[in-house]
Amino acid sequence: MKQILSFRIILLFLPLLYLNMVQAQLTTPPSGGNKKASVSERIGLTDVSIHYDRPGVKGREGKIWGALVPVGYSYLGFGSAKQSPWRAGANENTTIEFSTDVQIEGQDLPAGQYGFFIAYDPNECTIIFSKNSTSWGSYYYDPKEDALQVKVKPIALEKTVEWLKYEFLNQTSNSAIIALQWEKLMIPFKVEVDLTKTQLASFRKELRTKKGFTWESWNQAAQWCVQKNINLDQALLWTDSATNNEFGGDQSFQAWRTKAQVLAKLGRNSEADETMKKALPFGNEYEVHQYAKQLISEKKNKEAFDAFKMNYDKHPNSFITTTGMARAYSTIGHYKKALVFAQKAQPLAIDPSDKATLDKMTTLLKKGKDVN
Repeated sequence: MKQILSFRIILLFLPLLYLNMVQAQLTTPPSGGNKKASVSERIGLTDVSIHYDRPGVKGREGKIWGALVPVGYSYLGFGSAKQSPWRAGANENTTIEFSTDVQIEGQDLPAGQYGFFIAYDPNECTIIFSKNSTSWGSYYYDPKEDALQVKVKPIALEKTVEWLKYEFLNQTSNSAIIALQWEKLMIPFKVEVDLTKTQLASFRKELRTKKGFTWESWNQAAQWCVQKNINLDQALLWTDSATNNEFGGDQSFQAWRTKAQVLAKLGRNSEADETMKKALPFGNEYEVHQYAKQLISEKKNKEAFDAFKMNYDKHPNSFITTTGMARAYSTIGHYKKALVFAQKAQPLAIDPSDKATLDKMTTLLKKGKDVN
């Protein structure tokens, strides 16, 4: 009776012993001499990562495409799939992951990790993104799990690529071509991201973290919207936070100026002007000088003169503000007065380019011409 009981106990623990043996196996290179690899790039704000095993040609030139990699779908003799595409690599399932929503060859694909397969054809390959990214190879491929299929044309290569690889090509601020290359063939597909959408989403997320406790972050987000002329209603709310004393931007020229720019974009010009009156006392001499030059470009000569004058009164005997006064008088047609300030600024100029600018201004003013 004791022997029977002992035998039953052994049988009970056999699966556990086998599992422990499997888990105790040491790490070795992938079978077949293949190489494990991964490649990652950021497209806009979207992280794209590919994990795959790299098979080698190993003297099989001319026997890869259409032979080792069959045309279309095939039965692999194992697993639940009756017809499987190529696993786009070797050994384990090739996977591709996108941190945000993307477009593949113009078709939408949500953020996430996907099993990546290819149904090869010498004229037109089918790229497959499967929701099943954890199965081994394509032995368990199920078309019902497809998230997306797209058609692409393979491209012949002049030189042989010994080890299969993925590369990011033709990169722009919002797109890239991902190309599988092996032997003398490349299979490319285009990935595009909505950079505006992802950037705004990133701003909204980050402004809710500790980054949102500084006025600079709110101002950066709002200024980006000004430059792109988008999302202006929310940008105005962001400038309210940027100019709030709780975040330290209530005495920032940059924060108030961004708010004025948003108001101007929204067509609320009188409010924009009033906002700039709040901003000017907080600007340093360079910031005010550049703003006054902007006013000249907008044909707001009186406002420009007032800004230049305020800057000079606050920072007298400075090269920047003295030159600013030359521009100020020139913009209202008082060239003789402008010449006095231009000559006064000459001994204050240190940089050769500044001296050259003043020489040009002086020549124009002596001829009774505007320097702006």
